[in-house]
Amino acid sequence: MLEPIKISLESLNLGTIAPVSIAIIGALSILLTDIFNKNKHKSLYVILVVLFLIFDLFTLLAFHGDQRGMFDLMLLDGIAVLSQCIIIIGSIFFVFLGLSKLRLQEFRHAEYFALYLFAVAGFQFMVSSDSLIMIFVGLETSSLALYTMIAMHNRMVSIEAAVKYFTMGALAAAFFVFAAMIFYAITGTVELSQMAEVLTQEGFLSHENYANYVLVLVGFSFMFAAIGFKLSLFPYHIWVPDVYQGSTSAMAGFLSVIPKMAGFVVALRFFEIFIHANDIIIQTMLYVTVILTMTIPNLIALQQKDIKRMLAYSSISNAGMAMAAIVIGTQQATNALFLYWILFTITNFGAFGMLWLNRGKEFKDYESPYSFKKFSGLAQISPFTASILGMFLFALTGLPPFALFWGKMYLVASAVNAGHIALAIIIVLNSVIAAYYYLRPVSYMFLRDPEKGANARFMQNATTPMKSVVGFVVFLTLISILLIDPLLNIISSYVVSSGF
Repeated sequence: MLEPIKISLESLNLGTIAPVSIAIIGALSILLTDIFNKNKHKSLYVILVVLFLIFDLFTLLAFHGDQRGMFDLMLLDGIAVLSQCIIIIGSIFFVFLGLSKLRLQEFRHAEYFALYLFAVAGFQFMVSSDSLIMIFVGLETSSLALYTMIAMHNRMVSIEAAVKYFTMGALAAAFFVFAAMIFYAITGTVELSQMAEVLTQEGFLSHENYANYVLVLVGFSFMFAAIGFKLSLFPYHIWVPDVYQGSTSAMAGFLSVIPKMAGFVVALRFFEIFIHANDIIIQTMLYVTVILTMTIPNLIALQQKDIKRMLAYSSISNAGMAMAAIVIGTQQATNALFLYWILFTITNFGAFGMLWLNRGKEFKDYESPYSFKKFSGLAQISPFTASILGMFLFALTGLPPFALFWGKMYLVASAVNAGHIALAIIIVLNSVIAAYYYLRPVSYMFLRDPEKGANARFMQNATTPMKSVVGFVVFLTLISILLIDPLLNIISSYVVSSGF
């Protein structure tokens, strides 16, 4: 008779899974609240989401103990804590955009807010494990929630966007599983730390060990495609503009920053193995992809006549710039990645938030309310609105003294210090290209007269809480120079504790 396996609660280290559990409990609580109290106002659900996320954040920051837990599946190291903080705080900001004035389809359902918390929990799972199985569980949890949330907008263009996202996401999930299977066959493990030990053994990735090397390249290519989809790297970015166009501005803003933070951490843990192995083929693949991801969407953005699509292409290019930090592979570059993405989250929230505040209902299904022409002469109609939107576009351009300038400076500095001079020059050139298309809508707002018969009412969707949150982000964007040193100190302490 087999002896029963005894597992102590202490050995499970449940503190590692506590923050994620709070987000899941919050989602289930919202569903239960809706069952017993129908027709509650959406503001109740927004407040519940915010409260659970704040509780989630405090639980995360209060955690002290062994990094490993739940049979070594969970890994709550410094990188995991830092990235979860960015995900949770960013999600708190974006959920406030649910307090819109217009009664839109998705905000009438409690399920939307429950799915929001399930998506956040999925992202937290992705960053707080180095097991490919757990990363996949987090990836699918968040993805399935996002597909449904986009479709809940209940317009043909939104359903089309959700179907495109789902189709591409299903393909990426298949690639991820196939890559995990190959790496398990080669190394006998799905944990990235153990996988690194096997792959970095002397001679394991040498060209003489041909069979292993070919299998590793095949596995890497499939995993690269799966992560590339999540981060919208070239050429896996083709879904982005259509999905952002079909989503509400609030959802598009959320998609542009929060899921990518989770993707960057997975990329950091996975690609680090091969960057430090100094394999020329894999390093060339990464280098070329980063350059193309920065450049091609930037050139396409020059042709756009719609602010939302322009911001979609710009978010792809910015993902390429952040990905450059992973390719550089130094500690300073890892610090630059997190600093850059925090500042990009602030500025992108402001840009998409302003579009959401200015959303009206008087447009057809496939017509966009965000074409450049619709913002013509905005400075004459509403100087304050034009100034705030213009400031966020200046910030995204990387003009001093606004937030993203400091992120780009630190990123370029980390590239130069690591000897990647060509990469630093390409980042600067792409920033110059981006300046042109970011300033085009500004020229429409300030240098043109209003279009005849155009919408003369702006900020139709704004409520006091939404204005307050956007106002706070304006404040952060303006005083960003005072935040850089404290942020870098915090980021550095977490990155060092993770051994990156």
